[in-house]
Amino acid sequence: MKVLVTGGAGYIGSTVCSALEDNGHTPIILDSLVRGREEFTKGKIFYKGDIADKSLLEIIFEENPEIQFTIHLAALIVVPESVEKPYEYYHENVTKSIELFKNLNDLGCKNVVFSSSGSIYDDVEGFMVSENSPLNPRSPYARTKYMMEMVLEDFCEAYGMRGISLRYFNLIGADPKLRSGAHIKNPSHVLGTLLNAAAEKGNVFKITGSNWPTRDGSAIKDYIHVWDLALAHVKAIENFDRAFNLSGSQASYLVINLGTGTGVTVKELVASFENVIGNPVNKENTKPRLGDVPGAFANVSIAKELIKWEARYSLEDGIRDALKWDEIRENIINFNL
Repeated sequence: MKVLVTGGAGYIGSTVCSALEDNGHTPIILDSLVRGREEFTKGKIFYKGDIADKSLLEIIFEENPEIQFTIHLAALIVVPESVEKPYEYYHENVTKSIELFKNLNDLGCKNVVFSSSGSIYDDVEGFMVSENSPLNPRSPYARTKYMMEMVLEDFCEAYGMRGISLRYFNLIGADPKLRSGAHIKNPSHVLGTLLNAAAEKGNVFKITGSNWPTRDGSAIKDYIHVWDLALAHVKAIENFDRAFNLSGSQASYLVINLGTGTGVTVKELVASFENVIGNPVNKENTKPRLGDVPGAFANVSIAKELIKWEARYSLEDGIRDALKWDEIRENIINFNL
């Protein structure tokens, strides 16, 4: 089937598109390339533009009337930046997404898979969160995801749409076939900064927060391989009807956690990274960044039940694939463009 993928030229989006193709589906990419990379669109159906551009969406659906689903991934995603630039985050992630959902409904594409975030959860005892755990988004980025979940749920109720929000946890790795991977030159995510610390002498990996109420004081997270995450999107569209049939209600909106089900602290991630590369990394404890939280990991039983998905790749697999991608990244991406 044909699937519209907004943000399909980004790190996650490009990997989702590869997973769709590997499983017999055709991704239709819509990306502004503000953060995405045109290199990841080669050989695919690609429209450059804004997700809120109704006239462009009309063209996309006129030229691809077989589109049955939209996977909405396009968003700004850097937590500290969201604290510094809340207007940009609310405008891009909320205002434009509302227009996208309205236009999709008008064009008859009523099935939506939405990229949400585990960062919207509140702190809970033991740090494992289920889809029914209390919410407490504590950064503008997290609040944009929370808001759009509510918007999508309201649209589904009012307009006959159906939506699944996939709450992601922490991404690591790259496409195992090395077609795409993390593409920001100076990344802020934890594995990217670890790679930078290992790549050049003098670089230091900063453990942002060492007094959290975890077993070693560093934040606890759920590190999921990006390929596992991409396959979850394939499972979500292939089991879309099944998920609603099994949900046990007449609901038109569902929430599903995507993680490994295992909590790993930042210090434990560093130790695994050092074990894979065979060398220690320069590291230091620093204060938490703007928007940082103690963390959480996912109860993933709903994903297994509703969309027949569970993570298969290990933490070490993610580290190894990220290292392999880092070695070839500049052969694929022209950072001078």
